[in-house]
Amino acid sequence: MAYTEHNTAKGRQKAEPTHLCLARRQFLIMGAASVVSLGVVGPRNAMGQVAELVMGAWPRKVVGTVAELESAKAIEFSYPNDDITNLLFMLGEEAGGGVGPDRNIVAFNSQCPHQGAYLDGSLFHSKHSLLGPCPLHLSTFDLTKYGMVASGHATASLPQITLELDGDDIVATGVMGLVYGYSQNPTS
Repeated sequence: MAYTEHNTAKGRQKAEPTHLCLARRQFLIMGAASVVSLGVVGPRNAMGQVAELVMGAWPRKVVGTVAELESAKAIEFSYPNDDITNLLFMLGEEAGGGVGPDRNIVAFNSQCPHQGAYLDGSLFHSKHSLLGPCPLHLSTFDLTKYGMVASGHATASLPQITLELDGDDIVATGVMGLVYGYSQNPTS
């Protein structure tokens, strides 16, 4: 707290305290005004431009057939380009994002979203529809629930490959989630 003295015609007057900090009420009012103003302006990126959802133009690619799928086996394929490997599964139960008559055919990227370790098909546990544990930090993923983390250090779900059926062919049509190592998913 600082003090100021006033000079008048009668001489110096008693020093009065001046407040250099905000009172609680002023702080709360200013904080609330800041929150409201951010809500009114809306989400912006670092340059002040309005943030927009970006959808990639994904290629359609046949990645397997229903006839070649087995319940306890994963099939490896590349999508959307040759550098990105994924795993195709036929689960014993319905799954989020699944296709087919039983909605149990799903595909996921084979890199752990925590630190990019390769998750191969041998880590698939068909009894519980789990993939893992990751060889680096033991993350395990539930394939029936969009690849969400069941245990371990990962904080994000496995990126899921969106699928469609075209007769017996299984067609990859896109990627839900960011593939490890990319700031933006490649589209070809």
